[in-house]
Amino acid sequence: MKAIVQDKYGSADVLQFRDIDKPAAGDDEVLISVHAAGVDPGVWHLMTGLPYLVRIMGFGLSAPKVQVRGRDVAGTVEAVGKNVTRFNPGDAVFGTCEGSFAEYVCAKAELLAIKPANLSFEQAAAVPISGMSALNGLRNVGKIQPGQKVLIIGAAGGVGTFAVQLAKAFGAAVTGVCSTSKVELVRGTGADDVIDYTREDFTDGKRRFDLILDTAGRRPISQLRRALTDQGTLVMVGGEGGDRWMGGFQRQMFAPLRGLFAKQKLLGLMFAERQEDLLTLKELIEAGKVTPVIDKTYPLSDAAEAIRYLEQGHARGKAVVTVR
Repeated sequence: MKAIVQDKYGSADVLQFRDIDKPAAGDDEVLISVHAAGVDPGVWHLMTGLPYLVRIMGFGLSAPKVQVRGRDVAGTVEAVGKNVTRFNPGDAVFGTCEGSFAEYVCAKAELLAIKPANLSFEQAAAVPISGMSALNGLRNVGKIQPGQKVLIIGAAGGVGTFAVQLAKAFGAAVTGVCSTSKVELVRGTGADDVIDYTREDFTDGKRRFDLILDTAGRRPISQLRRALTDQGTLVMVGGEGGDRWMGGFQRQMFAPLRGLFAKQKLLGLMFAERQEDLLTLKELIEAGKVTPVIDKTYPLSDAAEAIRYLEQGHARGKAVVTVR
């Protein structure tokens, strides 16, 4: 089968489109015929091995343990392991796995759900990681409540476009932050107000929010706190920028310590991928409350270009790799 494979860490140049053996499902796994796979920042981190914290966390010190890239997946069940009872061959599914930039991939059954009926495979592949990040950041960590004033930084990105829609579905008054060219996109996802950060400093303290979800990951916490109410909550998603050792993850790791001496809650997002969250997203999507935003699609052979595009930081919503 064809797949996107890497033997060493590096830029997108290390990715190779080549033939590898077709996998076989383990007892608790599902073999998926992949139709589409989402592209998220985690793919870039695992490709480059940066920051080095990624390698220390068990993904491989000198070379990636899992050589096929891709984690979001949507496709058709080809076969199931002997312990799998929830899925059957022919089912259309979506979820997370290791190595979805391939014609076939094995995934743990507990990390899959039946694809939303109103989504294409390409749309479904855009949902899992970004959708679960937004859901966990707002609901589980941020403890969002109806009527709160919520600020989404990076509102036009993969996580941000889901976060705006989810915050609205939870009954919040939502303000999105993005650049000039993306204002109408963010407004179209349902934001009540949009701040163009190239024209307005949203951290000047003139406007304050009960909950801030920062998906951009580059502004100092001291600035973001000025945009919080006295007892507001800041949730940081992802770890961009920073040095080669910790990257931007050091903000997430040390923020709670700073919050010990303030009424404001300063939190980093850490969560385990769960089938339960996929089912919540599926329900919201089928109810018409959330719709994935796809910027560009790329054939499997051009997956390296999809990652390069993501790295440039210009994506409007998600980029998706199409396989079938």
